[in-house]
Amino acid sequence: MAQSCDRKRPDMNLNKEGIMILAAHPDDEILGCGGTIARLAQQGHPVTAVIVCEGESLRYGSQGIGQTNHIHQAAQILGIEEVRLLSFPDQKLETFTHNEIILALEAIIQEKKPSHLFVQYGGDVNTDHQMLFRAAMVVTRPTTEFIRTVLAFETASSTEWAYPRSFVPDTWVDISSTLEKKLEAMACYISEVREYPHPRSIAGLRNKAMAWGNQCCMTAAEVFMTIRKTVRDNQNFL
Repeated sequence: MAQSCDRKRPDMNLNKEGIMILAAHPDDEILGCGGTIARLAQQGHPVTAVIVCEGESLRYGSQGIGQTNHIHQAAQILGIEEVRLLSFPDQKLETFTHNEIILALEAIIQEKKPSHLFVQYGGDVNTDHQMLFRAAMVVTRPTTEFIRTVLAFETASSTEWAYPRSFVPDTWVDISSTLEKKLEAMACYISEVREYPHPRSIAGLRNKAMAWGNQCCMTAAEVFMTIRKTVRDNQNFL
């Protein structure tokens, strides 16, 4: 698979088209593409984040810990235009039929009609991530013609802990100018941030971004794996 490190086209030729992020849990959207979200929002792209599961009942009971507030605080920092919460129970997506998850995603995608979609990688150790990815592959199949690109993102403390380690990025996005926004947004999730050297610590996330960036001579980067990119007759290739 060809690898892209081109920094001459920073907006990836998105032409202010709609962006959608599909994340299994609150904070996954930050871990995987928080810097890229902030960058796209600054460039004027409308960004919708879809968070499929609530992320607190399993550990904090029915009263929770206020994650809905954390979600919206983080979204405001990054410039996310809209957040959709599907509120499936945490760590229980496998108890629902595949079709139930597909229909919930499909309704939002058909409403918002994003041109570019980011989704959690399907080889993660977390089962919810796997289930979300499988459903996303159905709702973003080529018959959904308004979707031009589908990119998978990694999730710290899940992607690298899976086996076999099959996440192989082919796209590096320079987030040197938005890394601090990513870390500020992540800090809103007080229930999810861990102490260093945990990979979900603020310092750990900074180190990861810098390490990815160094691979392509950038200060900091987020990386993605291309699932599909389509260029139709009425669209420019670049």
